[in-house]
Amino acid sequence: MIVAEDLAKRFGDVEAVRGVSFEATDGRITALLGPNGAGKTTTLRMISTLVEPTRGRALVDGIDGRADPLAVRARIGILSDARGLYARLTARENIAYYGALRSMGGEAIEASIARLADLLDMRALLDRRTDGFSQGERMKVAIARALVHDPPNVILDEPTGGLDVMTTRSLREAIRRLRGDGKCVLFSSHVMQEVSALCDEIVIVARGAVVARGAPGELVAASGRTSLEDAFVALAGEVLA
Repeated sequence: MIVAEDLAKRFGDVEAVRGVSFEATDGRITALLGPNGAGKTTTLRMISTLVEPTRGRALVDGIDGRADPLAVRARIGILSDARGLYARLTARENIAYYGALRSMGGEAIEASIARLADLLDMRALLDRRTDGFSQGERMKVAIARALVHDPPNVILDEPTGGLDVMTTRSLREAIRRLRGDGKCVLFSSHVMQEVSALCDEIVIVARGAVVARGAPGELVAASGRTSLEDAFVALAGEVLA
């Protein structure tokens, strides 16, 4: 379970996040939905202990990231982007390296790679060097690295950005299976179709603040609109106007 309590972050004169609060519970998919520059990525990085909050705190399974960042990192798998692969290593070697960094033994790493290869439909990729991989192939390897230690909390920052339709469908199904395994899944997106297809709970963020949250149907009803896209425009537009 992930809890954000009044998270805020300032970079010099720029207030990127102004006070974000929400809960993401186990066995559910929670989406941070907002336009580019809304503060979604900064919020996820504060939760992941990659960026220290200016104000507020983030709790992962009850652990304060400021007080014990290493304990938090042990309980999360985070995908920030797919550009950090080691090009000279195979997909298997990239994943195994991260497993070793997580202090996993060889047998545990191989078992995890086998499980993730099925989850992400990437068996054909495992023993190829990642140099020359497509964006979708790179994303699968990056997600596998994040999940190699089987964390109870999964944080994905725009996991399907720039992917083709088939790869996007495959990754969406993998995210649903993570929910089915009881994991807390938190991801950010500005793609309405993706959020509508996946999420149980939506947190709408605009200009660094939460402007609405609830299940998709609840947000549509609260806005008085007939679709999630129209609801988002109505709820976020009041802040952006």
